[in-house]
Formats: sequence, C-alpha cells, structure tokens
Amino acid sequence: MSVALTSAATPTSPRTEKVRVMVVDDSVVIRGMISRWIGAEPDMEVVASLRTGLDAVNQLQRINPDVAVLDIEMPDLDGISALPQLLAKKRDLVVIMASTLTRRNAEISLKALSLGASDYIPKPESTREATAAETFRHDLIQKIRHLGAKARRNAVSSTASPTLAPGHDRPRVTAAGAAPASAAAPVQFVRRQLGLMPPKVLLIGSSTGGPQALMALVAEIGPVIDRFPVLITQHMPPTFTTILAEHLARTSKRPAHEAVDGEVIKAGQIYLAPGGRHMRVARQGIHAVIALDDGPPVNFCKPAVDPMFISAIEVWQGSIMSLILTGMGSDGMRGGKEIVAAGGSVIAQDEATSVVWGMPGAAANAGICAAVLPLNQIAPKLVRVFSGDRS
Repeated sequence: MSVALTSAATPTSPRTEKVRVMVVDDSVVIRGMISRWIGAEPDMEVVASLRTGLDAVNQLQRINPDVAVLDIEMPDLDGISALPQLLAKKRDLVVIMASTLTRRNAEISLKALSLGASDYIPKPESTREATAAETFRHDLIQKIRHLGAKARRNAVSSTASPTLAPGHDRPRVTAAGAAPASAAAPVQFVRRQLGLMPPKVLLIGSSTGGPQALMALVAEIGPVIDRFPVLITQHMPPTFTTILAEHLARTSKRPAHEAVDGEVIKAGQIYLAPGGRHMRVARQGIHAVIALDDGPPVNFCKPAVDPMFISAIEVWQGSIMSLILTGMGSDGMRGGKEIVAAGGSVIAQDEATSVVWGMPGAAANAGICAAVLPLNQIAPKLVRVFSGDRS
C-alpha cells in the first residue's frame, strides 16, 4: 500500500485555511467513514458528501472543493466518466480515485491518472478488518493533506502571478526543461560528483505521481534498458503493479514484469516490485537474483525503495545508478545515502515536475544527489551516463 511517512510538520496552507474535500461514493457507509476521518483532522474539512458522479459535476462550482475523493463505480455517472467533466469545470481540482482491488478497477485507476487524476487509493474489500481500514485511513489522509496543501499553494501562486496557469504551483517549463527568465531563481542544492565506477544497473524508486513519470521515462531510455537491468519499486498495492508492469512493457517496447523470487537479473529487462512485497537483490554464485521479502512495511510502505537500494550494494557495490522520482515521504533517501557512501550515484526529480516533492526532495536536501533534474531531462542524462559520460 502506498502510504507515505507522516512528517513531523503537517503541511498547511499559506492562508491557514482548511483543505476543502468533496467525498463522492454511492456507499453511504464509505461516505460516512471517510467524512468522519476527515472531520477529525484539524487541517481539512468535508464540504460535500455526494452519492453519484452526476451530483459532483452539477454541484462542483457551488461547492468549490480543493480535493475530490471519487469512487469509480457509481450509478448515473461513474468516476471515470465524471473525471473529465470535473476537471473541465475546475482545472486545478485534485482528484483522488478510489476503488476496490480488482483488475478492472486497477486498469481504470491508471487510465484516470492519464486523464488528469492526481492519485488513486485502493479501498479495502471489507472495512470491518481493523488493519485494512486503518491503512486505508492513513493513506487517504496523507494523500488529501499533501495534495490538498499543494492545491492551495497553486491557488495562491496563480493569484499572485498571472503568468502561472491554474493548476501549477511552479514556474512554467519550456520544451527544453528550462524555466522562463521571469521565474524565480531555482534553489541550489549540494551536488556530489557521479560515482567513479561505471554503473551496471539502474534502480528507480517512486510513489505519488510515479506511474505517469515512469511511463515518460521508460519510453526514452531504451538504450539503457537494452544493455543494463532496470529495477523499479513503485509504492503500489497488488493487482495495480501487475497492470503497471504491462503498461511499462508496452510503453518501453521492452520486457517488463513483476519480479519473481529467485529469478536471475538480466540486461534488457525491467523488474517491478510486486505490490505487498519488498524487492531486494542478492548474489547467487555469479548471478544477481531477485529476493522478494514479505517482512513488515519500511517507511510505512510495502514495497519500499530503501530495501532495494540497500540490498543492491552487496551485489553491485559502487556500480549503481539510482533515481528517485516523485512521491510522498522520504523513502529512498536512506538507501541513497548508503549507495553514495559505497561509490554509487543518486539522481532526483526536481520539485517543478514532481506531483509531490517528498521523496526526491528528501534526497536533494540530504545533499546526496549528483543531479536534480526536470523529468524531461532525466532520460537524456541517464543515456549519457550509461554510455560512459561522467560529466
């Protein structure tokens, strides 16, 4: 489950207003439960609890929420049909798709991300199971809190600067990935030199916003995949990772699949950590192999990025290139530190192109990155590095 670390400081709006949440679900039980959870939080409030997507579309402008928690399966107008209509009326609306863990709903949730949804959350099959309900609550509240706070910053930025389009809390980025001259100067981070040893593997960690970022990335790093193995840990539940692996294969035009315990790691393959299990690597004779782990969550996540990063050091020592993409929390930062200490390298996605700058921000602020780059500059950089360019 993609549950982020609870930060010591709760993100709050610059205007200290509560995040306004609209809950849309045909189940009165789910609506009531989610509304109670949100009502118990000091920085958010439920401004509407609606039964159908049609109700949400018709009442959106009157309600004016920051965040909509949108069920997929509803009468009159389902979630995937309501989504584009909601975004057409309020471009900067944060939409979190909610669905049960079925293959069909996983497919729909990933499609929703491509249509403009900010994130998704799998609903437990039964809310009577205490552990499942608590995980769902924690995950949902964190998503609303972080994405909602960003939505409020968007509103402030667009009001303060007419040059910023609604829905973006960042300087506009040109095709080359550079902000216009009128944008504020970018924050400077301590940069480390790339590791001296040529990389033999690419490790990628991601969470909120990760599926979209991964699709864009794998489409452009074919030369890297062809010559080196690529291992990915995306915070995601079972079934969703099955669908994501299929999408990665289609997008990259290279073999991609959920990793299997004990399989030999080979160049030309993309290995995705299966939902609900940590993906580590181990040495077996002359081969590097996948070692799946059913241990407890790490950084509130399972799968988590740190176990993959840290275990890889024993196999490839300093010949590791690691990449931390958009996501909540700080997963990957500790493992990234150990990779750098072993002689490897870390690259992080920049704040401007991240849906949530938690994981990459933690790495950047820790001073462990060789580069902090917009998403569209990461693939060219990786291709150059894996071709021997150490600059």
